[in-house]
Amino acid sequence: MQAPRRMDALVQSQPSLPHHIAIIMDGNGRWAQQRGLPRLVGHHAGSKNVGSIITAAISRGIPYLTLYVFSTENWLRPSYEIKGLMRLLSEVIAREVEGLHRQGVQLRHLGRRDDLPAVLQRRIRRAVELTQANSAITVTIALNYGGRADIVDAMRAIAERGIPPQQIDEDCIAAFLGTHGIPDPDLIIRTGGEQRFSNFLLWQAAYSEYWTTPVLWPDFNAEHLDQAIGDYAHRKRRFGGVLDDLAQCVE
Repeated sequence: MQAPRRMDALVQSQPSLPHHIAIIMDGNGRWAQQRGLPRLVGHHAGSKNVGSIITAAISRGIPYLTLYVFSTENWLRPSYEIKGLMRLLSEVIAREVEGLHRQGVQLRHLGRRDDLPAVLQRRIRRAVELTQANSAITVTIALNYGGRADIVDAMRAIAERGIPPQQIDEDCIAAFLGTHGIPDPDLIIRTGGEQRFSNFLLWQAAYSEYWTTPVLWPDFNAEHLDQAIGDYAHRKRRFGGVLDDLAQCVE
């Protein structure tokens, strides 16, 4: 029987270091509430943590990092919080982009950009264009992103192209997702103690390793990142098969 598609790549993807880490940055609001502060203060604290985690990922040789910043469902939050978040995100991008550029960070945006405020759209576009040639790390900002919406948009694009059904396979669908050109995440980290995916990278996370911590995002640091990477290093990724059988497929 023929070995499953890309089996050689799956066998070779057993390193101790994840190639792509994705983080669900949860707990900003609770961090603020525990201190008797408005939720937006927690979002400000969380935004200050992003740069340090990017720096930590670079120093540890992680090529890809994806950060879940704002989901398609987050529009259900109170309007004052949404407005404050959009203003904060715009300010953070404007403030941090030059420093990230100097570090060699390539920024990508993942999600539906048209629904965002015009100023934020312009700053995202400038950040992506400014850093597109950088290669130290690719940092994808999932902003107004939802896994289901990503799949729906891909299906619509495939239909608009008139691609025959018999030509639609996993590679075809992946090429139309917002993450095209980026490898699927090896490790997904969720801060804040919750145990759900929250509509994050549903297609891409099919065989990702999942690691959760009760630490709230503003308190998550390089040591916690190392804990997650260390736990990942001791896991055996089988991709639905048996490791000995997978190795034999490529001998």
